[in-house]
Amino acid sequence: MPVVEYEKALLPNIASNETEWLKAYEAGGGYAALKRALGMTPEELVNIVKDSGLRGRGGAGFPTGMKWSFLPKGAKPRYLAVNADESEPGTCKDRPIMEKRPHLLIEGIVCSLLAIESEWAAIYIRGEYYNAAKVMQKAVDEAYAAGILGDNAMGSGKKAHIVVHRGAGAYICGEETSLLTSLEGYRGYPKLKPPFPAISGLYGKPTIINNVETLACVPLILTRGVEWFKSYVHEKSTGLRLYSVSGHVKRPGVYELPMTVTMKEMIYDYCGGIRNDHDLKFVIPGGSSSQWILPNNLDFALSVEGVASAGSMLGSAAIMVFDHTVCPVWAAVNTSAFYRHESCGQCTPCREGTAWMHKILMRIENGGATMKDLETLINVAGDGRPNTGMISGKSICALGDAAAWPVGSALKTFRHEFEEHIKLGYCPYKNKRYWMANGKFVNETFEHKPTWGAHH
Repeated sequence: MPVVEYEKALLPNIASNETEWLKAYEAGGGYAALKRALGMTPEELVNIVKDSGLRGRGGAGFPTGMKWSFLPKGAKPRYLAVNADESEPGTCKDRPIMEKRPHLLIEGIVCSLLAIESEWAAIYIRGEYYNAAKVMQKAVDEAYAAGILGDNAMGSGKKAHIVVHRGAGAYICGEETSLLTSLEGYRGYPKLKPPFPAISGLYGKPTIINNVETLACVPLILTRGVEWFKSYVHEKSTGLRLYSVSGHVKRPGVYELPMTVTMKEMIYDYCGGIRNDHDLKFVIPGGSSSQWILPNNLDFALSVEGVASAGSMLGSAAIMVFDHTVCPVWAAVNTSAFYRHESCGQCTPCREGTAWMHKILMRIENGGATMKDLETLINVAGDGRPNTGMISGKSICALGDAAAWPVGSALKTFRHEFEEHIKLGYCPYKNKRYWMANGKFVNETFEHKPTWGAHH
């Protein structure tokens, strides 16, 4: 079907290599939302965001306005932490906002500070995002010089301060309590909840944590209106969404689309289909921590509810596409290696479980495994659903779930391939070359080498 062209509101300059600095941003109507927000009460701002149906764009999809309303009345000081620790494998949507439209994020932050009656925000940027941090610092400096930030923001007499803080490259610091612990100068360990950050967060004070894309939506809601934002809706998911699409598609990239677009449309219409016209093998819809989906199940909307109906989660909207040349066991090995490395080690099920999963998967992929190993793997990882196995639901934060779900899902989806690995004693994908000939698979056996093939 023909591709429908939708307006790009968050990233109209996505194809440009240039950053939209203050002068250009104001020329395009920038900071009009902040001017409007300064004439409103905090309650009015919170209610507008509630009415818009804006949900968090970081992973959980929690209603933003409702989260803001959890702050205890009269408790001050209170803080806003901007989660720019975009570390979920496959995710790359917040980076272009920071690198191309930094003032949109700053405007969203200041509007949100007014809504939650706070005077101070920190942008916590993942350590590897050197250029994004540099751009954001320059934009923050511009905003201070122009009087947008400071003790007299926009001449309103209200304080609005932003600090740009760089992490050290720890995946765990994308979890909100770990992020706050790291901001305080400690090791990024998750904390038990309750108390939730809205009650006791940064320095023990009420704190709101919002994702970059979430806050970037706030100025659009204020200037274009709630009805405009809600005109893009699927069930309870409103607004445009940024999707990071990677893997074996012809046109990978960041796409800004309504959440009514289906996975099938995304892959075959917007992304041009599978590379080299190969067959699709499986899709991971919400970053590496989400459950795998097979090609016969793609007619679902890319919304929170739509992806859930397909047995997975939208998460950070990072869609990873894999064609038929990919070994699912190898993919599970790589996923488990990541989470084993990134586990903070605080919780025994996560610390020990991620190591067990990786060791077993390595045996299956490289030889030496038995069928009993599959049962052990199921006991540890579960079947891809919450609270199954020995890890999911048994750690302080969701990293245990993130590590277990994809492994359990891979085993449930491709158990026959796991069994084939064990029966052969090696990975069959390492023993074959695949290519397309006359529209059919052709394979040629060649001498096995203990190194990854080109398809890996």
